[in-house]
Amino acid sequence: MMNRDIRRKFFARKIREWRKNPILFFREALHFEPDDWQIEVALSLRDNPRTSVKSGQGVGKTAATAALILWFLVCFPFSKVVATAPTKRQLIDVLWSEIAVWMNKSPLLQAILDPTATYIRMIGAEKVWFAAAVASSKPENIAGSHADNLLFVVDEASGVDDKIIETINGTLSGKNNKLLLLGNPTKAEGSFYESHTSARALYSCFTVNAEESPRTNKENIEAMAQKYGRDSNVYRVRVLGEFPLNEDDVLIPIGLVEQSIMTDWEEPEIPEHIRICADVARFGSDKTIISQRVDKKIDIIHKRNGMDTVWTANVILREYIRLLERYPDYDGLVVACVDDGGVGGGVTDNLRRAKREDPVTYARLVIVPVQFGLPLGKKSKLYYDTTSLMMGVLRDELSTKDDKGNPKECGVILPNDSELVAQLSTRKYEFRGPKIKVEGKDEFKKRTEKTSPDEADSVIMCVLPLRFAKRKEAR
Repeated sequence: MMNRDIRRKFFARKIREWRKNPILFFREALHFEPDDWQIEVALSLRDNPRTSVKSGQGVGKTAATAALILWFLVCFPFSKVVATAPTKRQLIDVLWSEIAVWMNKSPLLQAILDPTATYIRMIGAEKVWFAAAVASSKPENIAGSHADNLLFVVDEASGVDDKIIETINGTLSGKNNKLLLLGNPTKAEGSFYESHTSARALYSCFTVNAEESPRTNKENIEAMAQKYGRDSNVYRVRVLGEFPLNEDDVLIPIGLVEQSIMTDWEEPEIPEHIRICADVARFGSDKTIISQRVDKKIDIIHKRNGMDTVWTANVILREYIRLLERYPDYDGLVVACVDDGGVGGGVTDNLRRAKREDPVTYARLVIVPVQFGLPLGKKSKLYYDTTSLMMGVLRDELSTKDDKGNPKECGVILPNDSELVAQLSTRKYEFRGPKIKVEGKDEFKKRTEKTSPDEADSVIMCVLPLRFAKRKEAR
């Protein structure tokens, strides 16, 4: 009875006022004080059928999106909100969790809304009045949404298939049907890009610069500017909220890197391949980076400055044991790729010593010394050296099109690591005769004022082509 009374009083006294003034709803219902750009976007959503927001990172995009979803859901009768994103993590773990945060701050919303893992329903009208989290891999679910009051929200829109946004645009036929696109502008193509360029007349457009946001860490922003330059694509995309520029001398476009990061992955019960890769610090500010690859998924698991070769080898050995314990039914080999140049040779020596001393425990550990910048000669018609080969293989794995231009799945899913994104997307190349040669570590450091591509070198070893029989006894 109490809930019914609360709902009746709510709709009688406040609904019309909040419908006209989303900012008042933010403040009174959610106790959320919006930034200037969040106010402008909220008013745009109120007044326009299509709104598109490109932004840098950390500006409060998720909070604004959550608040707008709740405003539309609560303030329009029998409304439907359909939210989608490139990945389950972005949609459920990030956006839906943010909605829960603001609902928990509002006793009123707790009384009238019933949240679940993928729905938020209006109590008493659950089947016809709700917000739903819908996977972007299912356009048929989105196409079937119809209501007089209907809001589509596409989060991280650069990573959502263009067919989804085209489907939504074809569905906007009701008198109060709206589309909200938001995200980092990671690629200069597709529907999100067009909403700010060729199709701009259809959209109310906004750009949110992280430099100007009161929510962002200015020291981190300045560090990125110093390392990679304010004119670099990583700074444009992740800070300025601008689309990347085409750079003919960069081997891996930032759009491929960001698209990979925004790809969903289901952890296998039994992997097909496991690899551990270590880029070993040589001196000074360089870092030792250890990554792991389980099938398509790559993660950076350790970053340390100033660690010796014994420590690095022991970390690899612990990860070997941990991975076999995590996947007890995996019966293949665990490949350890180690940067063997300079001090890295000490890591491979320690790993080999561990195998000699305990051949049973480490029977499935394969140690692969990797020499960066080693000329390939006649072994490759495309790439000049081993660094170029690994970068080229990674580019091909990241691509969503094959050599004939046909769609294909992304072959590698990268971690969302800002240093990694910057290093991969700013590494330049040149031609040595007909072969591609990617700049070496020393060249990269000199050009970027002592920034070392440690994360990138660890990750590209995860795609180094190797051939081992699955059950072959490791040497």
